[in-house]
Amino acid sequence: MRLTRRRSAVRTVGLVALGLSLAATASGCSAEQAAQWQRWGLPESASDRAPFIGDLWSGAWIASMVIGVFVWGLIGYVIIRYRRKHRDPELPRQSRYNLPLELLYTLVPLLVIGVLFFFTVHAQNGVLAKVPDNEVTQVNVIGQKWSWTFNYMEESNPAVGAVVHEAGTIDRVPDLYLPVDKTVRFNLVSADVIHSFWIPSFYFKLDVIPSHPNSFDVKPTKLGTFPGKCAELCGTYHAAMLFTVHVVTQQEYEAYLNTLKAKGLTGEITAPEYVNTVPSVPAVKEHE
Repeated sequence: MRLTRRRSAVRTVGLVALGLSLAATASGCSAEQAAQWQRWGLPESASDRAPFIGDLWSGAWIASMVIGVFVWGLIGYVIIRYRRKHRDPELPRQSRYNLPLELLYTLVPLLVIGVLFFFTVHAQNGVLAKVPDNEVTQVNVIGQKWSWTFNYMEESNPAVGAVVHEAGTIDRVPDLYLPVDKTVRFNLVSADVIHSFWIPSFYFKLDVIPSHPNSFDVKPTKLGTFPGKCAELCGTYHAAMLFTVHVVTQQEYEAYLNTLKAKGLTGEITAPEYVNTVPSVPAVKEHE
């Protein structure tokens, strides 16, 4: 009896300590962290395509939690309801199969997958929707080991009047300037291996594949600076493939492009016709 009481007291103290620690952790969370929890871990959105992915992400989490709680509840019910008791002389009758039950746990997952597939296609169509060519600002992007090149196709823009570019290196993170509330079309191509162009705050990424151009349209909706990176493990210095996105006003965007123009960074840099298959690290010569 004393041992039972002692164990109960220890359990109570442990639960109280756990509750206090959780309360302290919760009180220490900033408003920004609380908002991110409401987005299920996603960063704050900064593009017009973000709601499609955000809604799909939240819906998938909610559906997963509902299904998980239901399954855990069934497991707990079966464990408690059908546990073997000391007074039971033998095991209960064993059933080899149950056709209604087997149909149920076959059709229900198919239904769940079908619903998720429907909403996934809906989100994909929304994210990949294109606007007319004359309404977009085009940026041709090259992914190369181990950085990015951005070509701003602004020869028809009177305020710039030229194609200007910026190329990053493994030692220098390039900047990507975009005008706010203007649809931008990214044309992606790789100079060597498969990369992936990703701006987390835009809730979108797309593979950059050698000899297979990809493109997508997106409208930045929030002024600010956002990180960009390669989301495909592309080799030794994959972690160095970073870039910084600056979403600015139209005037600031054109002023930056004119700065590149004044530096002589005009003309389009293109990917090689045949992708580079040379090793990224110089080979050791066997013979002099």
